[in-house]
Amino acid sequence: MQAPAFAHLHVHSYFSFLDGSASPEELVKKAAELEMPAIALTDHFNVSGAVRFYRAAKEAGIKPILGAEVTLEGGYHLTLLAIGFRGYANLCRLLTRAHLSNPRGNPQCSWADLEEHTQGLIALSGCRRGEIPSLILRRQYARAKEAAQRYKALWGSNFYLELQDTLLPGNKALNQALVKLGEALNIPVVATNNVHYTCRKDFPVHDVLTCVRLGIKLEDVHPERPLNDENYLKSPAEMARIFAFCPQALHNTIRIVEMCQPPLDERQNFSPRFPLPPGQSANAFLRELVYKGAAERYGRITPGVEERLEKELNVISRLGFADYFLITWDIVNYARARGIRCAGRGSAGASAVAYSLGLTEVDPISRHLVFERFMSLERAEKPDIDIDFDSRYRDLIAAYVYKKYGEDHVAAVATYVTYQARSAVRDLGKVFGYSEEEIDSLAKSMPHIPADQIFDALERFPELRCGPWKEEKYRRLFGFCGRIAGFPRHLGTHLGGLVVTGPPVVEISPLQVAAKGIKICQFDRNDVEELGLVKLDLLSLKALSVLEEAAGGISRVNPGFRYEGIPLDDAETYRLLNNAQTVGVFQLESPAQRALQARLKAENIEDVVASLALIRPGPIKGNMVEPFIARRRGLEPISYLHPSLKPILEKTYGVVLFQEQVIAIASEVAGFTPGEADRLRRLMTHARSLREMREIGEEFVRRAVAKGIDEKTARDIFSCLEGYASYGFCEAHAAAFATTAYWTAYLSAHYPAYFFAALLNCQPMGYYSPATLANEARTRGIKFLPVDVNASTDRFTVEGGAAIRIPLSRVKGMRQNTLARILEARRKGPFCSLRDFYVRTQTERDTLENLILCGAFDPLHPNRKALLAWVPEVVSASPIQPALELGPPTGIKDFTAAEKCLLEYEILGMSADAHFMSFFRDKLAKEGYLTADQAKKLPDGRCAKVAGLPVRPHRPPTRSGKIVVFFSLEDETGLLDVTVFEDVYNKYGQFLFGPELGPLKVVGTVQHRRGNTSFIAQELSPLEYAPAAPHPESALQLPHGHGQ
Repeated sequence: MQAPAFAHLHVHSYFSFLDGSASPEELVKKAAELEMPAIALTDHFNVSGAVRFYRAAKEAGIKPILGAEVTLEGGYHLTLLAIGFRGYANLCRLLTRAHLSNPRGNPQCSWADLEEHTQGLIALSGCRRGEIPSLILRRQYARAKEAAQRYKALWGSNFYLELQDTLLPGNKALNQALVKLGEALNIPVVATNNVHYTCRKDFPVHDVLTCVRLGIKLEDVHPERPLNDENYLKSPAEMARIFAFCPQALHNTIRIVEMCQPPLDERQNFSPRFPLPPGQSANAFLRELVYKGAAERYGRITPGVEERLEKELNVISRLGFADYFLITWDIVNYARARGIRCAGRGSAGASAVAYSLGLTEVDPISRHLVFERFMSLERAEKPDIDIDFDSRYRDLIAAYVYKKYGEDHVAAVATYVTYQARSAVRDLGKVFGYSEEEIDSLAKSMPHIPADQIFDALERFPELRCGPWKEEKYRRLFGFCGRIAGFPRHLGTHLGGLVVTGPPVVEISPLQVAAKGIKICQFDRNDVEELGLVKLDLLSLKALSVLEEAAGGISRVNPGFRYEGIPLDDAETYRLLNNAQTVGVFQLESPAQRALQARLKAENIEDVVASLALIRPGPIKGNMVEPFIARRRGLEPISYLHPSLKPILEKTYGVVLFQEQVIAIASEVAGFTPGEADRLRRLMTHARSLREMREIGEEFVRRAVAKGIDEKTARDIFSCLEGYASYGFCEAHAAAFATTAYWTAYLSAHYPAYFFAALLNCQPMGYYSPATLANEARTRGIKFLPVDVNASTDRFTVEGGAAIRIPLSRVKGMRQNTLARILEARRKGPFCSLRDFYVRTQTERDTLENLILCGAFDPLHPNRKALLAWVPEVVSASPIQPALELGPPTGIKDFTAAEKCLLEYEILGMSADAHFMSFFRDKLAKEGYLTADQAKKLPDGRCAKVAGLPVRPHRPPTRSGKIVVFFSLEDETGLLDVTVFEDVYNKYGQFLFGPELGPLKVVGTVQHRRGNTSFIAQELSPLEYAPAAPHPESALQLPHGHGQ
């Protein structure tokens, strides 16, 4: 006999954040396998899984019902389902009220909130923690009846008593009581299973996640911990057996399904409208602004420019995106009017409209960029204009958007913070009862990999293979880590995305408060785009902050200096690039980029554009770098499969480097429309089926032959595109960043002190630590001045044009309010002693001691150790006690120079006077170890020994699949790039990766290839002896490597 129709209406996915262990897609797939007509998603206080759930259900051919489980003020649970879009919007408002009206992380709904938001919603009485079931379980039947009447009065026929039987004690009696109550009050009943996982076998994962949520260990008992494995997605037959005593409870699930319509199908247009001048339409006003801007950009609007602008404006108008362009223009206009530096990036650089509006600095017409790479009628997707702002003012820009469009119409885009190997080990390690020290060591030992790749990593990486982590006791932990890989743990905030809507945001997404007090929607960028919402990408780019801050300093000594006006053919700048002195230069500072610059020998800005595109995983994996350089330097002939390709590929020496070139080739060779050509590019760039590729390949060949190209050549061209296109880079993006890269290189070449001071003030950013940047600056002839309580400020400052003063803000433990007190006190006069400093600033003792240890009082009291001994007396004395003026005790031997250097590294993260490796130099030299600078000057193939700090060891993907480790070795003379091949890595990998990466000794050979020098490692070992002349009382730790 066939089981009656049934649908699950109380279902949690892993978007219930630690109270569910199934993805929305898994739940839908299982429901479809069980031939259910519909399924609901009712996560705790959020709809973050709604878009994925909705899409999966539509693809599976079953009805998606959206809802949520909420908690009322008394701690009672209630299940809510949206009948349609109006109900969904009401649910979003209710969830928003619950989040914003209560402490973060503890949302609750008041009865008054429910009364305001009943329209379009169905309410189920909830699980055993619902108000009515809870009262019945406590045998308070009169109060249960009263509560039921209250709910019925509020919800009317849309209120159901929820029956669940997960074989817990008392469930059967509870269900009988609920059925009787329903009959007495004419309230229908409905069967649910409070689903938290897809299959019974997934229960252990749910149990472990519950322990994480509750902060308990596996052996602990807790009332909220599940008692059995019955909360899975049961089949209609299983539910029919359980509820055989009440078939109507099963039938009512279908009744509810029939009442509910997929709400997102009914959603209105949420696009915002730009506030226009009276009598203007968005399209007309945009056209006016574009032509005004084009006249300023191009001087004279030629027929070619006009044709391009008209084409783009037509597409923008037909797709209804004029308001989006106007909103973005207004934001950029607001920033520029206040002197805030900003610049567009990404594929928007392919738009002449964006260029004319001042949104980008890339002229797509002179660069022959294809507009369809940015937007097209065929794709009909919302455009994505990423705008970078000086990071110091990005929040000011966001505040303007909130004010302009209203708090109810703007929200930050969320991110789903998911479990990776390290976070999974930390959370689950506590549940499994490991000590904090063990968990910390294990987590720090893990590479940054997905949580389900830990077992592979244990076999692949020697630093894990050689450790204790392969012991049997860790296998269960790692197994569970793999099972929660990619699960969302909580919501985060997108770095720059803002949703702006016409109707209030809360009608499409609930809002909640993120960690920094920012209101975020409950969807990530992919969900936002799928919902068709307008997303503004207002990004924070510290490189712009560096440019602005450095230019401000330079203009004080060189009035009128503007980096925007510097020539793009400056010889000194290209000399710096060609010598690979690009540490700190935007986008050009990594070891791979430095190696490329030495080989490429850039001569113009186009070479910089190409270099930004070349050092990417795709071009490297696609073997595009070597042919490009060889052809660029005349070492390999440039050839084209067909003469028509020459105009397209000439600037990249016959190599398909840019995605825009794929579009141009498909249009020129096969006659594809630009939109069709962009579809080809996207198929080649993203995951695609063999069938799709075969079909579009045949179409390409057929149309190329029709244009007079022979079939073999056409197939060769398509094969070439297929081989290169998936690795290509967006030229508009590379061009947008190239100018910024060049500007920073120019400042580094001509004004290094101002450049490095600004760079250090904007940390963290880029590739290197402040200590490495300071060392690079020192090798460029810049002197660093020590921290001084009478001279240092809150920022790195340039003194005398060629020296940089280390700021007080670098001192470990320095609080903002303490720093403000110090600077305010100093305005009234310099400090004359430690006693005077303390009386006037009341600096906390730990900070006071750190100031002494890093040398901030050296000009007043040169003996740091004696001054440190004086601190207890200074801190405890009365402000008017005169005896203290006698000063610190005498006869105490100070720290050695080496100890002082190490103390500075420990407290400041850097040293003013010397690199700490210099204190090892005498002993290293006696053992035959060279400096980085000496090693670079050796002939090719010469064996040598070097020592220093390993900087940023990393294992990029390789074409062969073998592991190759790259890192820079830092000493007092600079950086030496080191390569470690797989056989050597397998022997010594434990010295390169892990929680305690320290100074290394490396034996190997010097390799000079195509203008680049690297050191091929053969042996590695830790540097274990102490620096020269250690003080016997010293117990300092050597600095670790930088930037793992």
